[in-house]
Amino acid sequence: MTDAAIVARWQFAFTIMFHYLFPVLTIGLGVLIAVLKTVELRTRNAEYGRAARFWARIFAITFATGVVTGIPMEFQFGTNWARFSHFAGPVVGQTLFMEGVFAFFAESSFLGVLLFGERRVGPRLHWLAAVMVAVGALLSGYFIVATNAWMQHPVAYRVVEGRAEMTSLWGMLSNPYVRWQYPHVISGAMIVGSAVMAGIGAFYLLAHRHEAAGRVFVRVGVISGLLFSVTSLLPTGSFQGENVARYQPAKMAAMEGLFETQPRAGIAIIGMPDTERKELMDPIVVPGMLSYLIYGDFRAVVVGLNDIPVDQHPPIEIVYYAYHIMAGLGTIFIALFALAAFLLWRGHLFASRGMLWGLMLVMPFPYIANHAGWIVAEEGRQPWVVYGVQRTADAYSLNVSAGMTWFTLLGFMGLYTLVALLYLFLFARIVNRGPEGGEEHEPLGSIGTGAAVADARP
Repeated sequence: MTDAAIVARWQFAFTIMFHYLFPVLTIGLGVLIAVLKTVELRTRNAEYGRAARFWARIFAITFATGVVTGIPMEFQFGTNWARFSHFAGPVVGQTLFMEGVFAFFAESSFLGVLLFGERRVGPRLHWLAAVMVAVGALLSGYFIVATNAWMQHPVAYRVVEGRAEMTSLWGMLSNPYVRWQYPHVISGAMIVGSAVMAGIGAFYLLAHRHEAAGRVFVRVGVISGLLFSVTSLLPTGSFQGENVARYQPAKMAAMEGLFETQPRAGIAIIGMPDTERKELMDPIVVPGMLSYLIYGDFRAVVVGLNDIPVDQHPPIEIVYYAYHIMAGLGTIFIALFALAAFLLWRGHLFASRGMLWGLMLVMPFPYIANHAGWIVAEEGRQPWVVYGVQRTADAYSLNVSAGMTWFTLLGFMGLYTLVALLYLFLFARIVNRGPEGGEEHEPLGSIGTGAAVADARP
């Protein structure tokens, strides 16, 4: 692969990994805000309404930052990956267009009602706005994951004069690969939202500030975190593993460091893949478990890397270690949220400083787990950009040099550093102000008039 292709991959990796820090939080928070509004509507407990308004402000700045950081990725398809765009554009352009028109605009429209319309539209319509924001975030995620799933397992297309053309939109949207990839991605996003909510709540309780809101944040975050930590393992993680084994055997073999095709293949808990010796060094393996999880049979044969052409191997070490980081952190999340949920059930969680510290300090790690999972998905697909159809080496732009891409990559790094600092400043300011802060700044009159109206909330 040429230097220009390698640098183009580095640039896309940097921009998309930075960008994904924001959608992964908005997807999780969107659902949790809808939960808070639902509890408020059913119980008329004002504390849940204040919590929803607080997280809506966090959602808004995260959503805006995600939009800003997402735009350069779209341009890169045309600048750095022109041959991919020429080949796959008629297919992936459909779902990307649908994400922008049907999901993004719906989400942003209802977000405006959620942020500024509570005193105008009434409690039920405001609740509906929160639900539609969550639906928009989930729908947006579906179109993006469906696009990626087509690149992982292309279906419902034909090649006409060197270009892929879609033969069935429904066939693409119902791609068997997306059926479990999407729930797994959403489950991971829910862990991020849950961990951030529980972590901020733990911070308030430890600091003895906004303690009523802190208890709501911790309660909702812990329950949601436990639920989705479990579903990330079973069933979504397990069935997605079956997808990978069925459609991308090289990726599955790299994930487990499996070099020899064998029955009763085991899951490697730890080990170090040695690509020169073609073996997993110092492994701890659970015998037969990989065969069972993939095929439901301990005796089933799993294909190893030695029976796959070398030119179709992904970067084995990167895929192996990223997968084990994701799986290891997922196990930790289950244990942490399960213990926190037990203490919550016993009525001791809010007074347990050690567990509150744990909830606060774990906040960055779901981001790491989600990014590690996407590294497995994307690096494990190599050397293909469209699996089995177009190689990455045949997808980059021929008229963009490595030097030009390095220049823009360094520019993105500088700009994104400023964006990150601004986002962290705004995030910290909202957290410092707390759930009770900022409500006095909510517009009361009709949009554009500046007129005040009576408080219509019940």
